[in-house]
Amino acid sequence: MLSIDRLDIELLRLLEADARAGVVELAARAGVSRNTVQSRIRRMEEGGLITGYRPTLDLGEAGLVVQAFLALETHQGSLRAVIEELRQMPQVLEVHTVTGREDLLVRVATATQPELLELAETIVGFPGVVHSSTWLTLTNPVPARGVPPLAELAKDSGWGRSTVAPTDSHDG
Repeated sequence: MLSIDRLDIELLRLLEADARAGVVELAARAGVSRNTVQSRIRRMEEGGLITGYRPTLDLGEAGLVVQAFLALETHQGSLRAVIEELRQMPQVLEVHTVTGREDLLVRVATATQPELLELAETIVGFPGVVHSSTWLTLTNPVPARGVPPLAELAKDSGWGRSTVAPTDSHDG
């Protein structure tokens, strides 16, 4: 497990706001040296905390205005096969294995409600799928995020080894 402190959190917060920011810009904003930023980011990448830099996409702007979650119950022993079927579908944005009656929570996007219905019917027809429930997404007031829970985890940590935290730093 990778140990993180408030400086790491600040760098992650800055990267989350602008993943294209350069090392010099990040160093200036965090009030630390370029070498500190480079070593911190490299440590978080090598430790597996940072797994890539991706654009944030607004699928609605491209016409995929219908988003939904499908909860799927599967027959025992068929989970992997169902996941592989889902992986092949371009409308499937993400799949989570979950506890409870259902086994999978699947986030999907389509252009229209009839397309969503067709997609749901296709998925329910997969061998191994027993039952499904569908919830339409109306809004996304709290988009996927990682920094706030990490900041809570690191709230009692320091700000690096020898660097004094700037007075305008973000806590928690």
